[in-house]
Parts: sequence; C-alpha cells; structure tokens
Amino acid sequence: MNSLMERWVQTCRRELLDRTLIWNQRHLLHALREFEQFYNAHRPHQGIANARPLNPLPTPIAAPDQIASLNIRRRERLGGILHEYRHAA
Repeated sequence: MNSLMERWVQTCRRELLDRTLIWNQRHLLHALREFEQFYNAHRPHQGIANARPLNPLPTPIAAPDQIASLNIRRRERLGGILHEYRHAA
C-alpha cells in the first residue's frame, strides 16, 4: 500500500502542485479534491487500450471518414491545469 500512495503523491505533485500557486488551506483542499476526482474518474489509466477501471472498452473506429468527422470537446479544470476530452453528442 505504501508504494501505491507514493505513486499517487508523486503524480499529484508533478501534475498539480508543481504548476499551481496555492494561496491557503481552502484553496489547497479545493485543488486536491478536483485532482482526485480527475485522477479517479477521467484520467486514462495505463491498461488495455487505456480503458479506465470498471468501464467497458470503447469500440474501435476503423473507417477513415469516421475518424475525420469526430467531434471532440475539451473541458478545462482548475484554470486550465487539467484537461478533459470527450466526444460531443
């Protein structure tokens, strides 16, 4: 368990805290809460085809015309430090 926490702390520090100026404890807690939600829910994990845990694998797109017509939306979190990418409906 110690190695898992060390890896999470390193990731949190590298991706969030090294890029953010923290003003006070309230700001720190807000940033950590947002990063935790991003890390556990949206961030692509290194698994089979970068599928998140407990989610089914996405269907592969093989046709070049479908790839060219993909509509991707970007959502910025924490003022642009974290980015979420989703397919637009």
